[in-house]
Amino acid sequence: MGANSHIEWTEATWNPVTGCTKISAGCKNCYAERLALRLRAMGNRRYANGFRLTMHEDVVDLPRSWSAGRMIFVNSMSDLFHRDVPLEFIQRVFQTMRDCPQHTFQILTKRSDRLRQLAAQIDWPANVWMGVSVEDAKALSRVDLRVVPAAVRFLSCEPLIGSLAGIDLRNIQWVIVGGESGPHSRTMNIEWVREIFRACRKQHVPFFFKQWGGVRKDRTGRLLRGRTYDEMPERVAA
Repeated sequence: MGANSHIEWTEATWNPVTGCTKISAGCKNCYAERLALRLRAMGNRRYANGFRLTMHEDVVDLPRSWSAGRMIFVNSMSDLFHRDVPLEFIQRVFQTMRDCPQHTFQILTKRSDRLRQLAAQIDWPANVWMGVSVEDAKALSRVDLRVVPAAVRFLSCEPLIGSLAGIDLRNIQWVIVGGESGPHSRTMNIEWVREIFRACRKQHVPFFFKQWGGVRKDRTGRLLRGRTYDEMPERVAA
């Protein structure tokens, strides 16, 4: 339940929760769902429930056993702020993160309404970055993270399936952009990427371009304007 990651903007994953339910267009071709079903078919006991939401009590303390500091993506196979994850369990996950200052934890959710609702009931340590996924204009309301007192608030615009023209990046410290990959992937328009890039430059927000995507993302690569963009928030920039 903890492993080195091939995701370009992190180093490891930690999944005290697995499984999820779809709530918006960005969920249509969910990579985590495909992977969970494959792992179940391979006999992985963690995915005996397939992609049904499952909390793994024995995994909550796992980062405590990693002495070397890592950048850790929390719940790459789920959503910590899913309505069926109790507040008490969320608080336990945050307690582990608070007790592991050697790591930096990155959390992503599509459920920004519940995130905002619970933010005041969570003790936010300085090593937690909180992000929301924003795939098209219908999801722009997720960008408002003003009530979330995370050290870094960020956006993952992946899979980017529509224009985010006019996006307001106030109170946002980092933006990731990427196209959808895998079977039935939807094409990302280069102008949608340019719109976000220009907004980041105008509002002085670090920009990370993850991939163009497609059925074979290894072939489409991650070059934009002839170069890679691996910008990170200033507090951890090399």
